[in-house]
Amino acid sequence: MIHFFTEDIEFQIKRKNEWKKWIQSVILFHQSIPGDIQYVFCTDNYLLEVNKKYLNHDYFTDIITFHSDDYKKISGDLMISIERVMEHAKERNISFMEELKRVMIHGVLHLLGFNDKSKAEEAEMRAKEEEAMSMFHVEQSREFEYYVSRETKSL
Repeated sequence: MIHFFTEDIEFQIKRKNEWKKWIQSVILFHQSIPGDIQYVFCTDNYLLEVNKKYLNHDYFTDIITFHSDDYKKISGDLMISIERVMEHAKERNISFMEELKRVMIHGVLHLLGFNDKSKAEEAEMRAKEEEAMSMFHVEQSREFEYYVSRETKSL
């Protein structure tokens, strides 16, 4: 039900089942049913083109969430720029993994109906992210490996 793909970048998450259990537990915690969720990890440029094409936005972002039409289950496509996640982790002086968890669950929270357009919604979204991240139980030192293309190694 939860799948991980890449576009335009080499990236791999280890212990996928543990990540999947975490994501499913967050959905269940919000009294919803997990459906089909596809994570697509990509580069800034790839996500920028998606942002332009489908949302008419001409700027970089860390994640774009596309809801599916399955109204009975939480389903959708979550496209994540690994370069943006790396950059934001540096800016916030946190680990790549912490930022990746936040972004991954941020998309799920959008699928669950949470928004972050207003200050109040953004504050609620941050609280929900923290709550969800506290549910994460994957051993943090070895749960993923990531490999970026030569173009992104300089980040």
